[in-house]
Amino acid sequence: MKRITKVVEHLRVEEIDARLRRCTDPWRIRRWHVIRCALVHPKPAAEIALEVGLARQTVHNLIAAYNRQGPQVLETPGHGQRQRAYLSLRQEQALVDKFRKKSAAGQISTAQPFKPVIERVIGRQVHKTTVYRLLKRQQWRKVVPRPRHPQASAAEQRAFKKPSRSKSGRSCKPAIPGTPGRY
Repeated sequence: MKRITKVVEHLRVEEIDARLRRCTDPWRIRRWHVIRCALVHPKPAAEIALEVGLARQTVHNLIAAYNRQGPQVLETPGHGQRQRAYLSLRQEQALVDKFRKKSAAGQISTAQPFKPVIERVIGRQVHKTTVYRLLKRQQWRKVVPRPRHPQASAAEQRAFKKPSRSKSGRSCKPAIPGTPGRY
């Protein structure tokens, strides 16, 4: 006979049902459904997994974690949602707004002075690509013309320029309107 999966009663069935009604994420609903099934109708983990649509080992892991640590195990933030972010979006916006004020006043704002400010707020060093990704998230664009093309050749540019037509300083236009001029 297969081993029956049992759950420690941290919450009553009514409380679990209330949490199920409040949940909107499908993965979170499945987690609470596993606990509810194991609490109301204890059965082997393989049967609960088939009923809920999870792997048997996932059911074992959820129930073991719930039994040890309680309901807060199931209320994790989940995947996504900027879990490894140094700053919240509002904090990033506040930092960028300081630089926007400077640029609106006519000062040149670049990413170079932005890096030490971020490092001071975070309290640790960050790579320069982190700064550029932060600025991109905040719709900060670099709009600066290049002073010269990196592959430009001064000799080729001089050769490309047209020589002046008149070296004597005379104009090619007719002196008297209506009379033909020299071309």
